[in-house]
Amino acid sequence: MESILLHLHLVPAALYAVLGLYFWRARAARPLASGEPIPGMARFERTLLILALLAHGFALREAIFPGGEMRFGFSVALSLAVWLAICFYWVETLYNRLDGLRAIMLPAGVLACALAAFFPASHVLSDANIASPVFRTHFIIAMLAYSLFMLAALHAMLMAMATKQLHHARLSRALANLPPLLTMEALLFRLIGFAFVLLTLTLLTGIIFTETLFGTAFRFDHKSVFATISWLLFAILLIGRHFRGWRGRVALRWTLAGFITLMLAYVGSRFVIEVLLHR
Repeated sequence: MESILLHLHLVPAALYAVLGLYFWRARAARPLASGEPIPGMARFERTLLILALLAHGFALREAIFPGGEMRFGFSVALSLAVWLAICFYWVETLYNRLDGLRAIMLPAGVLACALAAFFPASHVLSDANIASPVFRTHFIIAMLAYSLFMLAALHAMLMAMATKQLHHARLSRALANLPPLLTMEALLFRLIGFAFVLLTLTLLTGIIFTETLFGTAFRFDHKSVFATISWLLFAILLIGRHFRGWRGRVALRWTLAGFITLMLAYVGSRFVIEVLLHR
């Protein structure tokens, strides 16, 4: 079974890698010449990306639901978040020119699939958890929140790269398709705002599920502590944006700090348990 899952995850990894290499050779390898037309995403690139997403989604389904049970772990959680983030990215490219984001999204897809292939999920969820409507709601909302925050973090990194190149008056072909920075900044905070609502719902449904299962509304563990800290960091960022007009490097630092803390909430703790402690 593990050998089958290995091959299933390596298929989308290979497709992401092919797309990434093509993008680098065709668009990112050299600066944009003066007056040179800016190429958009070709039709075959969109088609290949859809095929990669379908293959990735099928591999995740087989990894999470093998043989009628539900398995989950740090690698599958990360891979699922990356898959959802790339899906959101693909939809967003229909409305905004964000081709430069592929320089970050595609390597993330390769890495996530490789981790899921070589570190298969080992944590089996109990039947009581799977059957609980609160747990299912909590799980879906949590993964949507993680993926949107991941997309926001990658988006913020892309903005930082574009700002640095603009300051040096040298914009690469990879970033030439980006909209104005103010437009990207507005999109970033829309992503963060929507993801923050989902994270709030994640914490609330988590409290309800924990109280139902354990008889207490809050368990003092790594996941709860880091998730709460992440929520506070993003809340401060949104308040600072609204009242102080935070932007640029300040917004980038708070975004990355909140995202890293959120990833530690589940992915980090499961990585320590599964890989370092072998439990």
